[in-house]
Amino acid sequence: MSKIIGAAAARPDNNLLQTLREADYALLAPWLESNPQDANQLLYNPGDNVETVHFPCGPSLVSYLVGSEDGRDVETILVGREGAVGGIVSFGHLPAYCRIVVKYGGPFVRLRVTQLEAAKAQSPTLRYLFARYADCLLAQVFQSTACNAIHSIEQRAAKWILSAMDRTGDHVVPLTHEQLATMLGVGRSYTSRVMQGFRADRILETRRGAVVVRDREALKARACLCNESVKAHFDAVLRGVYPASEE
Repeated sequence: MSKIIGAAAARPDNNLLQTLREADYALLAPWLESNPQDANQLLYNPGDNVETVHFPCGPSLVSYLVGSEDGRDVETILVGREGAVGGIVSFGHLPAYCRIVVKYGGPFVRLRVTQLEAAKAQSPTLRYLFARYADCLLAQVFQSTACNAIHSIEQRAAKWILSAMDRTGDHVVPLTHEQLATMLGVGRSYTSRVMQGFRADRILETRRGAVVVRDREALKARACLCNESVKAHFDAVLRGVYPASEE
């Protein structure tokens, strides 16, 4: 059930909203709605009108999934409390390109695109901030494309787990071999072998429906540097928005 947050309440635990100037946040606050989401909740299908901006808060995560010709969905990027999904810079109700699904459920805040556009029309700094975030989002897509083309399954699996840890602040990552295989766009047998290797080296343990990271530095050594590239771009464009690592 959704409810209006209001200007008097504490700001939601979303880094993009937290970084807004007081005057800019005041333009959005009366229209922000608390709207918790469950895992696997569908936010947008391809072709849907993008009428709402969703802000993941706290440990919540959203996954962008692009369908392939063989029916598989491949993940392009994750978005957590550092950002938002839907109608960031566009004007009017444009169709969604891919499926956007809640990966980890939890608190969300939502805002109608029309209300965001009205606020941006009143404030150049608000408009510029969302444009800069859109640039960061595009950088993630570029980096993901390169990563999928040149890095090994082991590197990509390690990178994904670290990326989830950064955003949730937890060393327990709800994840099955099947889910990881789907997100990486590979067969389950490949990810199972990678996870077995991580377990054998005491980097992580597996539980029913989750992995528990025991040695973050060892996992980081197995990952590609794509996360670091994305973080560096966030720091250059929107310093302080990308979640800090939990060591």
